[in-house]
Amino acid sequence: MKLYIKYDINMACRVIMQEQIGKLGLKYNLLEFGEIELIDNISDEDLAELQQSLAHYGIEIINNQKSQLVQRIKDTIIEMIYEKDKLPLSTISNYLSDQLNLSYGYIANIFSEYTYTSIENFIIIQKIERAKKLIIEDGLTLTEISYKLNYSSVAYLSAQFKKVTGLTPSMFKRIVDRRRSMNS
Repeated sequence: MKLYIKYDINMACRVIMQEQIGKLGLKYNLLEFGEIELIDNISDEDLAELQQSLAHYGIEIINNQKSQLVQRIKDTIIEMIYEKDKLPLSTISNYLSDQLNLSYGYIANIFSEYTYTSIENFIIIQKIERAKKLIIEDGLTLTEISYKLNYSSVAYLSAQFKKVTGLTPSMFKRIVDRRRSMNS
């Protein structure tokens, strides 16, 4: 028997962080996505133990300031694409600049320096992943998905979807439906 699950990655990370920091008896505040403020000082031994326990879940503590900024950029983009009911109408560059209080040129340079890809490519990949999720889980039409993800047209969404996945959204939906019917 196969089980299909739906999960909230933000909630899962929060629970993992609370459990692992709680094991060490540290006082903390959960801030924005990907940020935790430790109220108490943490010993090197406790920090190493926390890093090891988080690594088990694929979570890494970032010490380098530029790496922290890259993670904040990714988190802001993911939050924008997955948490908002509809993407902002302002340009992505303005949105990121406003959210991070930095110039877009600086943000874009740091991001590409550390990830070897552009912010635009990262956004496209995240939007297509969200589109796949909306097709699979919510059963939305392509028109509804293109509106929700701020595509100018269904044709543009379809073209990007095919470029990223190698499949049209309709083909993708047929494959998912076929696999579900075979597993029922």
